[in-house]
Amino acid sequence: MKIEAIDLFCGAGGLTRGLLDAGVSVKAGFDIEESCRYAYEANNKGAQFFAKSVGDVTAEELTNIWSSAGKSIRLLAGCAPCQPFSTAANTAPIKKNSKEDPRYFLLNEFSRLIRETQPELVTMENVPKVLLHKPFLDFVEVLKCQGYSVSYRVISCEKIGVAQTRKRLVLLASRIGEVDSDLYKLVDIKETLNVGALLDTLDPIEGGGRSDKDLMHFARRLTPINIQRIRASKPGGSWTDWPESLRAECHKRDSGATYPSVYSRLDPSKPAPTITTQFYNYGAGRFGHPTQDRALTPREAALIQSFPKDYQFVEDNSVGMDRIGKMIGNAVPPKLGEVIGKMFLSHVASH
Repeated sequence: MKIEAIDLFCGAGGLTRGLLDAGVSVKAGFDIEESCRYAYEANNKGAQFFAKSVGDVTAEELTNIWSSAGKSIRLLAGCAPCQPFSTAANTAPIKKNSKEDPRYFLLNEFSRLIRETQPELVTMENVPKVLLHKPFLDFVEVLKCQGYSVSYRVISCEKIGVAQTRKRLVLLASRIGEVDSDLYKLVDIKETLNVGALLDTLDPIEGGGRSDKDLMHFARRLTPINIQRIRASKPGGSWTDWPESLRAECHKRDSGATYPSVYSRLDPSKPAPTITTQFYNYGAGRFGHPTQDRALTPREAALIQSFPKDYQFVEDNSVGMDRIGKMIGNAVPPKLGEVIGKMFLSHVASH
C-alpha cells in the first residue's frame, strides 16, 4: 500500500518536495501564507495548496483528501513555526507555558487533527530547543495516549547531504509498529558537502546584479561602507577581522562584542551555517559570498537548503526579497524530507 501524505505548515514545499523524491505520494499542503501557493504547486505536481490556518482545518477536510479508509497508509506531517521555540527567542533553557506565545496553539491544533483523523503515521520537525517546552512534551504525550510508537532525535543536516550545519529535531510516530528516528542509517554520505563547490555551479554576479538565466539569482546592492567591510572580511571570520575604522559603533560596546557571527564571508571549505530568513542581508550572519563582494542570492540560499536548482519560488519580479527570504529560510530542507520519507517507507515495508 502506498503512503499518502498531507503537509501542514507546508510553506514553499520543502518537506513535500523531499517526501515526493522519496516516493511518498503527497496529496496536499496547508499554510496560512497565500504567497507560498505558486512555489508549492508549481514544483510539486499532484499536491494541492490550501491557504488556511491549521486552526481552521477540519478532520473532515483531511479525510476527504486522503484515499478512502484501507486504500492507503496516511501520513500527517506538521512542521509548526519554530520562532516560539528558537534559541534566538529564548536565551535560557526553560519550559514555556502554552499561554505565553499565541503560536504555541499550533501544536495543540496539530494534536487535535491527529486525534480526530487517526493517521497511521505522523512526523513533525522543529528546532532542537523545542524539547524544553511544555507544548512539545504535551504533544508527545497525546501521541502515546493515542497508541502511537514515538521516536525523536536531533539531526545534523550536513550528515544527510545538506551543505549546511542546520540542526533540527525530527519526530516520527506510527500506529503500525515500533518506529525508529535514526535517519542516519538510511544515508551513505562519503564526504560532507562544502558550500564553495555548491556556489561555484552558478554564474558570478555583482552586488545589485541579476542573472539573465535565473530569476532567483540576484543580489542586494551593498552600501559603500559594507563593500569595504566585506573586502576586509575573512571566510568564516567576523567583524573582529576588520580595522577599527570599519567597525560599527554597536560592536565597539561590550554588548556588541557578544555577536561575532555577523558580517562575514562563508568559508568555502565547510558547510554553510544555518540559512535564516535574512540570508540576503550581509550584516545578519555569515552570509557574505566566499569570493564575490555581496551577500547570498535566493538561488544560492535555496541550493544550500538542498532545493533543486530549477525550483521556482516566484512567478515574476513582483515579490520582494523579504517574502522570498521567509519562504527559503523557513523551509524544511528537501533532503531532510526525503530521508524522513525513506524512513517511513522502510518502516512500512518491515511491518
